[in-house]
Amino acid sequence: MDQLSAQTRISDGAMRSAMDLLRAEHGEFEVTTCAADRWELRLHYGSLSATLERDAVLIRVAAVDETCLSYMKMTVAGHVARHLGTTSGLRWEGDGSDAGTPVFFREITVMSSTRISPHMQRLRFAGAHLGRFIHGGLHMRLLLPPRDRRPVWPSVGADGLLVWPSGEDALTVRVYTIRAVDAAGGWLDVDFVLHPGQDTPAAAFAQNARAGDVIGMIGPGGGEAPVAETLLLVGDDTALPAIGRILEHLPPSTRAEALIEVDGPDDRIALPQGENIDVTWLYRHGREAGTAGLLPAALRERSHAALVDGFHVWAGCEFTDFREIRMIVRKEWGLPRDRHLVTAYWRRGAQGENGGGEG
Repeated sequence: MDQLSAQTRISDGAMRSAMDLLRAEHGEFEVTTCAADRWELRLHYGSLSATLERDAVLIRVAAVDETCLSYMKMTVAGHVARHLGTTSGLRWEGDGSDAGTPVFFREITVMSSTRISPHMQRLRFAGAHLGRFIHGGLHMRLLLPPRDRRPVWPSVGADGLLVWPSGEDALTVRVYTIRAVDAAGGWLDVDFVLHPGQDTPAAAFAQNARAGDVIGMIGPGGGEAPVAETLLLVGDDTALPAIGRILEHLPPSTRAEALIEVDGPDDRIALPQGENIDVTWLYRHGREAGTAGLLPAALRERSHAALVDGFHVWAGCEFTDFREIRMIVRKEWGLPRDRHLVTAYWRRGAQGENGGGEG
C-alpha cells in the first residue's frame, strides 16, 4: 500500500536528547536500521525515523492515509513541545495539509434521541464523509460547544498540533465509542450513560439533545476490536457500546463470552446473539458504579479459560476494577501483553475524558 510522508528538520541543541527520550519511551517498537546515525519506530498509526545531522535532526513520518499521517505529526510535535518547551522551529514539508481544519474533524448534527434503557440514551448524528470512521478504532472524541454560542472548532497549526478555542469558546471534550456507523447513509450512533444528580456535561447534553443540535467529532482512534479464537469481553455500562460493536462484527469462527455489569435487569440492552456468543449480566442492585467488584470476582471464576490457545481478554470499566482486572490477567493468569487489552474507561469522582459511554 502506498504511504504518505512528511518531514521536518529541527536545529536545536537539545533536540538529540529529546529524540533519545522518544526512542526510549517506545523502545519496543524500534526497527533495526544498522546505521549509527539513524533509527526508526513502527508505531500504531505509522512509522517515524530520525536521522542525526551535524547541527540538526531530520524527522520523517509516514502513514497509510492523511488521518494517520496527521496523528504521527502530532506525536512528534507533542513530544518536542513536552521536552523542549516549544515547537517554534517545527514545520512540516510533504504530504498532508499544513494547517487549518483537521482532516480528522467532522461537524455532526443530532438526528434523533432514544432512551434505550433507564440509564442509556442513544443519539443518532448526521455527518458527511464518515467512511474513515468505520475503521481505525472504536472510539472518537466528541466536542461540545458552549450552549447558545456559535461553535468555534479546533484547527491545526503549522507544527501539526491542535489549536483549541479558549475562554468563552472553550469546548468540552469527551471520549466515546462509535456504536454504529453507516457512511453511505451519512449517520452514526453514540450511546451515553446517564448519571442522575451528577454534573456530567456529555450525559446532560445527551439527555437534553434535540434534533438539529450541532457538535464536533475528531477521530477515530483506540480500542480496535481484538482478533482471537476465544474472546472474553469484560465491562460495565460504559463498555456496553464497544462490546455491542465488537459482537456485531464477530467472525463466526470466534467464540466470545461477555461479562457485563449494570445496575439491574432493566439496564440490559439488546446485543448480537449467536451460538458462538455467551452473555452474562451482573447486577449492582443500587450500589454505586465502580464499587461492587462484580467484574473481578466473575473473572476469577473463569481463570481456567486463560489456558486455552488463542484466548484474549478485552476489558473496559471503572479505574478500581481496571486495576484489579489487569492484575488478574497479568499476574494471576500470566497472559502476555498481546493477549489482553484492559482499559480504564472512567474513574469515580474524576471529571474529564473517558473511553466509552461515560458522561
